[in-house]
Amino acid sequence: MNIGTLLSRHALYRPDHLAFVFGDARLTYRDFNASVNRLSRAVLGAGLKKGDKFATLLPNCLELMALYWVAAKTGTVIVPLSTMLQAAGLKTLIEDSDSLLVFTAPAGAELLDQVRGELPQLAEGRVVLVGSDGDAPAGYRTLDAFLGTAESGQPPDVALDDGDPFNIMYTSGTTGLPKGIVHTHYVRMNYCTIFASSFRMSPESVVLHAGSIVFNGAMLDLMPWMFLGCSYILHASFDPLAVICDIEREEVTHIVLVPAQIIALLNCPGFDAERLGSLEMILSVGAPLHLEHKHRLNEVLPGRFYELYGLTEGFATVLDCRDSLRKEGSVGVPPPFYELKIMGEDGRPCAPGVTGEICGRGPVMMPGYYKRPDLTAEAIVDGWLRTGDLGYVDEEGFLYLVDRLKDMIVSGGVNVYPRDIEEVMAGHPDVSEVAVFGVPHETWGEVPVAAVLPAAGSDLDPAELIAWTNGHVGAKYQRIVDVMVMDGFPRNIAGKTLKRELRERYKESR
Repeated sequence: MNIGTLLSRHALYRPDHLAFVFGDARLTYRDFNASVNRLSRAVLGAGLKKGDKFATLLPNCLELMALYWVAAKTGTVIVPLSTMLQAAGLKTLIEDSDSLLVFTAPAGAELLDQVRGELPQLAEGRVVLVGSDGDAPAGYRTLDAFLGTAESGQPPDVALDDGDPFNIMYTSGTTGLPKGIVHTHYVRMNYCTIFASSFRMSPESVVLHAGSIVFNGAMLDLMPWMFLGCSYILHASFDPLAVICDIEREEVTHIVLVPAQIIALLNCPGFDAERLGSLEMILSVGAPLHLEHKHRLNEVLPGRFYELYGLTEGFATVLDCRDSLRKEGSVGVPPPFYELKIMGEDGRPCAPGVTGEICGRGPVMMPGYYKRPDLTAEAIVDGWLRTGDLGYVDEEGFLYLVDRLKDMIVSGGVNVYPRDIEEVMAGHPDVSEVAVFGVPHETWGEVPVAAVLPAAGSDLDPAELIAWTNGHVGAKYQRIVDVMVMDGFPRNIAGKTLKRELRERYKESR
């Protein structure tokens, strides 16, 4: 019982079906399986064994995708790292994960050079350079040299079972230091089955993914793809026009996007609902999509919108496309085998309509943070994952997000939820995106400030926007005191807006 059997199965039973597309490369299941087998044998030939870790510092590419399935087949543990890391952060995560081998692109090698001398486990030949046309610099091996004479036959059976670890995903770092989240084959098997069902996918589905696949949100379509043996198109990076063109050309049925990408798609000059007519699912993940954009999406592409709320640590709810209008503002319900409860400050479950901390449990919950039982015990209490998010359920059990517990603003002793203000401001015609955060105030403790991205072609007046917002919010304590107009928001690899950086930029500018 492990996900390593999936690719071999499809190579046997549907070898000529299109498996994977990246750029000009179009691989059948037979071809992709052979490529993964050869790389698997090279990894084992380098001395890694079941349970050993290897890290990747790669942008979206064919090799990164192949390495996920190398780990699945060989029992090694993949540690996908963000290409946005700084040298110190890279060193920390390689050390923390106990990685014995690193696959990197040339740009990552320049970063790695700054700290390699402090990483003795990365001895000669333990860093593989992917995508280099020339010879590898001293201490590195090109991918061709690493592969050597490795054959494309099935690698040896390493007696994997569903309790064995498959990956360590490091938290995106929106709050605090990154933590290594362990996912087992059992967890990923449940990603395969539960999300394939939730998104109405089939063996004939065509998935397009234009975000980074080191982000755990990519597993929402990546695992069902391999489970079903359908087709997966990966883009090197997100470009809204390229996404539109490929949806039309490849008759894409399923796509996963973060809110910023959905907004960019809707605002792209090349956007035409007819060009996206093949889509059966547009899944919004990573952060709440404001109602203004949900309305527009449901108007131009009705019956396709799904929304997922979830944590990499292992809990999720899904808003089905059939409920997206009926339950406007909700992020859905737990899938089968999941449980949800809202916990009050007194440790008791909240009644419907009462806000508390969202807690959940189910078959995709991590066994723990890597080497951090202390943090695991804080996150999982009595078998329930404490999300740190605030929300409530209605009488039918549908979940509504209120805000991040850590983003909540306390102004004059009153709890102010930034998302409530953001929903209002997103309705202003000159606002493309908005993020609200708290800043210190001598009298009130904290007050709300908004960072905004202006809509294309608009002439946004901060003073007018402040007056408009404060005339539309529901309570005086929700009034914003300032607006910071920006050209772009700081985001992590998952596409999430980093409010702590916005807060620091605001402080520095005042």
